[in-house]
Amino acid sequence: MTSPREQQQHTAVVTGASTGIGEATARLLARRGWKVFAVARRADRLEQLAAETGVVPVPADITEDDDVARLLATVTEAGGADTLVNIAGGARGVDQIADAKSEDWDWMYRVNVLGTMKITRAFLPMLRANGEGTVLNLSSTAGLAGYEGGAGYNAAKFAEHGMTQALRLEEVGNNVRVVEVLPGLVQTEEFSLKRLGGDSEAAEKVYAGVEKPLTAEDVADVVAYAVGLPHHVNLDEIVIRPVAQAANHKIVRHQ
Repeated sequence: MTSPREQQQHTAVVTGASTGIGEATARLLARRGWKVFAVARRADRLEQLAAETGVVPVPADITEDDDVARLLATVTEAGGADTLVNIAGGARGVDQIADAKSEDWDWMYRVNVLGTMKITRAFLPMLRANGEGTVLNLSSTAGLAGYEGGAGYNAAKFAEHGMTQALRLEEVGNNVRVVEVLPGLVQTEEFSLKRLGGDSEAAEKVYAGVEKPLTAEDVADVVAYAVGLPHHVNLDEIVIRPVAQAANHKIVRHQ
C-alpha cells in the first residue's frame, strides 16, 4: 500500500530496527524513498541493514538517557525528522502472577514504556517544530485484553496504550499526529524465542497449526501506510490480527 504523502521526501526514526517488525519497517520505508534512521542496540545488524538498504544506522539503547541524547543529536545534525516510529519493545516470560519474576516485569516496563517515553519526549520538540510531525507507537493486542500467562506483558502494553492515547490528546494542538498499531499473533524471528528464554521448541509451538499467522512484513506494510497518509488523516488505532485469531485467547489451529 502506498499513498500520496510518500511521493514527498520524508525522514523517519525507526526503533527496534535490527530485527522483526522494526527491521521490516525500516526496509519498506527506505524502499519507498524515505530517509530512515535505523535504531537498535546491535550495531552489526544495523550495519548489514544499512549496506542492503541505505538506511542510516544509529546503535542506541532507548532506555539509556545518554544514548537517546546522542541519537537526537545525530538526527538533528543530519537535518531532523518528521516521523518517529516506536517499534522497540518485547516480552519476557509466560509466568502467571503467582510465579512472576520481578526482573522480567522490570525489563518489560523499562523497554516498552519508559523507553518509548524517553525517545518520544526527546523528539517532540523536533516534531512540533516540523509543523506536521508524526509519532507511531507499535503496541499490541496484549494492551487491550489480558490473558493467562501474559500479565507482565499485558501490564506493559496496557501502559503503552494509555500513554499513546494521552499523547494524542496532549499534542493535537501542536499538529503532531499520533498513531497506534496493535498487532495480534505475528510470527517473527525472535519475539517468541526471546520471550521463552531461547527455547526454540516452545517458540515454535506458539504458531503451531496456525494457518498464515501475520508476518513482520504484513505489519510493516500497515505502519508504512499509516505514516504515509496525508498528514490530516490520522488512523488513531489499528488492530491487526491474522484471520485465524479472533481474539487473544481464540486461535484456530489445524493439526
